[in-house]
Order: sequence, then C-alpha cells, then structure tokens
Amino acid sequence: MNHAPNAVARLRDQRIDEGIKPIQARGWRAPRCSACRVIESHCLCAWRPSVETRSGVCLIMTNKEVFKPSNTGWLIADVVRDNHAFIWSRTDVDEQLLALLNDPQWQPYLVFPGEYVEPSRVTHTVDLDHSKRPLFILLDATWTEARKIFRKSPYFDRLPILSLLPDRLSRYRLRRSTRSEHLCTAEVAALCLELAGDTDAASALDAYFDVFSQHYLGAKGQQEVNVSTPAHAQLQAFIGTPQAVLAQ
Repeated sequence: MNHAPNAVARLRDQRIDEGIKPIQARGWRAPRCSACRVIESHCLCAWRPSVETRSGVCLIMTNKEVFKPSNTGWLIADVVRDNHAFIWSRTDVDEQLLALLNDPQWQPYLVFPGEYVEPSRVTHTVDLDHSKRPLFILLDATWTEARKIFRKSPYFDRLPILSLLPDRLSRYRLRRSTRSEHLCTAEVAALCLELAGDTDAASALDAYFDVFSQHYLGAKGQQEVNVSTPAHAQLQAFIGTPQAVLAQ
C-alpha cells in the first residue's frame, strides 16, 4: 500500500544531508526502524493507517525535535496526506512556508492556547467553509520553545488562533511533563481533525498514537509486542492487513 510522503521524515533526512547529527538520547544505540523510528523488534510500520482527510497540517519544529524518536509529529504526517514540516528559525524564514500560508486553497489556523492571545483572534471552532480547506499550524516543540516561536514569528500574526478545549488529560507517557493538561502534538492534531469533520482521521490518529506509545514503551522495557490491546483493535479498522499477519 502506498502511503503519503511523511514531511517529518523528509525534514530529518534533509538535516542529516546538511551534516547535522541526530541527538544521542537514551537508547540511541539500539537499532531502530528507519521508517517508524521504533526499535526494530517493536516496529510500527505494519500498523500505519490509511485514511482520507480534507484538512492539512503544518508542523513547525525545532532542530532537536525532528530527531527525537519519541516525537509524535511523525505520526500526524503518517496519517494526514497533506502534511508539511519546517524547521523554525527566527532570522531565516522558509519561503515555502510563507507560500503555504498564502495558498488560497487553505484556511490556516495557528493552534495555541487562547489565554496568551488577544481575544479578538481566538476561536474554539473550525469554519467548515467548503471553499477553503483547514490547515492546522502546530508548534511541535516544548512548551517553552513553542511560546518563543509564537512570540518571534510575525508572519503568524494575521492568522486566527484555534484554542482547543480538551476534556481529557494527556495520555502521553514517553516524556515527562510538568502539567498533565498539556497534550502532546498528536493528541492536539486529533482534536483539530475532529473539529474539522475529519472524524475517521481523528480516530485513526488517536489509535495510532496509543499503539505507538505501547510499542515504544514495550521496547524500552524489553517486553514482547502485545497486539491484543483495545488500541490495536481500534486501529485495525484503518489498515488493510489481516490481524493474523500483523501478529506474526
């Protein structure tokens, strides 16, 4: 099955070609699948979903984030066909990013907490005007880095701010966070897709994120892959491979 090109993968490969070395995080010596970045024994590739989406996503990333195997922006780009990713720089703005923001087919929304923004810019809903498709701009970075990106990117100043009102705590367990209400990037993207009416994609991304977390943590704890979980069962609806093959 052919899957959409993953912009985060392309961005990582581009940075490597430029001579930038991946960070040496804990467990970096373990052989990882080059496609899903999970330790090979717990490879996630057979569980990659295939769904149609009207929405697009644009990930604004830091140099370090694009290399982290625990990054969840990668999962979003696997699910959403129209995916884009850029390395943020305060002084060197990518012309392709500016062109994307000005593309008339898109209605960009910068996803950010409304409490930090002028109220007139804030919305909690997505306008489903069929003349334009929603494009969700996600700041894929730590909270400290995201606030810096927000403050120092004047080309975002004209965009409406989509402030999410999640009714659940984060399920992200791969890195520590000081606040449980801070959702990881994949969880944020799933909420955005749901607001835009891309409900199948939202469900697929939620399940894909849970399966990724289970595989990642299972490999870290040297536990065997368990595909008999509710998340695997939910994700099965969005892939075309029989369960018996996936369990092999």
